[in-house]
Amino acid sequence: MPAKATGPAPDPAVVDRAADGVGWIAHPEETMKRAGHALATPDGVWLVDPLDAAGVRELIADYGEVAGVVVLSNHHACDADAFARRHDVTVTLPEPMTGVAEGLDAPVERVAVGGALGGYELLAVARTGSVWQEYALYDGATLVVPESVGADYQCVGEERLGVMLLRRLTPPRDGLGGLAPERVRCGHGPGVDEDAAAALEEALANARRRFPRALAAHGRKQAGTVLAALRS
Repeated sequence: MPAKATGPAPDPAVVDRAADGVGWIAHPEETMKRAGHALATPDGVWLVDPLDAAGVRELIADYGEVAGVVVLSNHHACDADAFARRHDVTVTLPEPMTGVAEGLDAPVERVAVGGALGGYELLAVARTGSVWQEYALYDGATLVVPESVGADYQCVGEERLGVMLLRRLTPPRDGLGGLAPERVRCGHGPGVDEDAAAALEEALANARRRFPRALAAHGRKQAGTVLAALRS
């Protein structure tokens, strides 16, 4: 199983299908389980960190016309510009995000932290210089987090959401603490639809205490995903 797959994605896995949107994992065979999402909003469909894959155009079309593409992590530009050109829309970046716009072959707009995209508020999650720039979207019911919490390889024990190993010693409590989402959508792996607020609270509250356990269980695997991300 590769940490990060490249090339065509002929058989994506559909995840997080609901009335307000849908997600897809372009390469289910990769460790990273990178996921893109389509969010149905009153302004149209917003594509979040999308990755191209077979059948995605039809999957998105079920939710309406695309209003825009948004990138929530400086490591998730992925195929954002290709989707923007395909749907004749712009790529929206968080106002403080650096090092991404220059690599996009599509018009770029900016949204301030606290600003709105189709009813979703842009939240700042974590920033470490130019290396880690992460933001989230939240509309009071659905929370979309690109990096800090997610897939099964980030979870230990009975966790349903796991904080990424690199964030466990400094979990993003300032950015995500106190939120009470009904559902969480993750940039890595399927999200959580049941008792999502409790799952998020547990993940943040126990991230540091469970770091040794997470390191033993997933350290090598997560090191591989980080190296793969940095190479791309």
